[in-house]
Amino acid sequence: GGVWIGVVLISLVTSLPEVFNGISAITLVGAPDLTIGNIFGANTYNLLNLGLLDFAHRNGSLFDSVKPGNRLTAWFSLVMVLTAGLGIFISHRFDVPAIGWIGWYTPLILILYIISVRQIFVFERRFAPSGEETVIEYAGLSLRRACVHFAVSSVFIIGAGIWLAIIGDEIAALTGWGQSFVGSLFIGFTTTLPEITVSFTALRMGARDMAVANMIGSNMFNITIIVIDDLLYLPGPVLSAASMSHLFTMTAVAVMTVLLIAGLYLKPKRHFRFSWLNCSLVALFVAAAYLSFTMS
Repeated sequence: GGVWIGVVLISLVTSLPEVFNGISAITLVGAPDLTIGNIFGANTYNLLNLGLLDFAHRNGSLFDSVKPGNRLTAWFSLVMVLTAGLGIFISHRFDVPAIGWIGWYTPLILILYIISVRQIFVFERRFAPSGEETVIEYAGLSLRRACVHFAVSSVFIIGAGIWLAIIGDEIAALTGWGQSFVGSLFIGFTTTLPEITVSFTALRMGARDMAVANMIGSNMFNITIIVIDDLLYLPGPVLSAASMSHLFTMTAVAVMTVLLIAGLYLKPKRHFRFSWLNCSLVALFVAAAYLSFTMS
């Protein structure tokens, strides 16, 4: 199904830039703020892109035509974002014992992701409506060839993700804008380009659920990248080394996700392709980016 493929398979691969940017930022650059800023910043871009997808959708509101499974995915995404934000806040305000060199939040985030993916799978199997999306057939393309193309594309994404952390650190040093801001706005935009490309392509193909689920699923998986970063950051819990300023971006992600959940339930009507939901997502992103810049 489109929701399951979007949440797990597509979102995992389109989030590879965030994964390898984080690995590079931790192991090569030693800059936790770059990867944490990238994670939250990429999530704001994904939510902005959902608003832009709704603008681009021709036949009514996009959120009026997707399956209920996307609501469940959005709820899990909100819980994971708030858990990461709580991890930053508690790590800076309270003396919580670490588990070796990793934070208490690392196993919790991993468990939450596994539970979320499992529950979305069960929901889709149990409550999927009888009318499925049109299956697009590629008679001349075998499964093996499709998997090879998928793997080759992934390799290019991995290479770009590693390089981005080094470039981002140089930008932060040369401009004086700080790693948190550069990670959130600049690297966050670049690492979400795969999600943008895939989701708009899926929308043109008519795979609306895959387009939406890719964005929300990427937000879920992006938070899980903190687990990888924490395991690699040997000086101590990675969120303890990250700036408290990330809580601002996290709050923007949480508010935008709440609006998305409301829109998936209320299914807002559009007027000349504008609705309160897509306009709110765009406005919140612009306001958050501006405030993040002025704070930096």
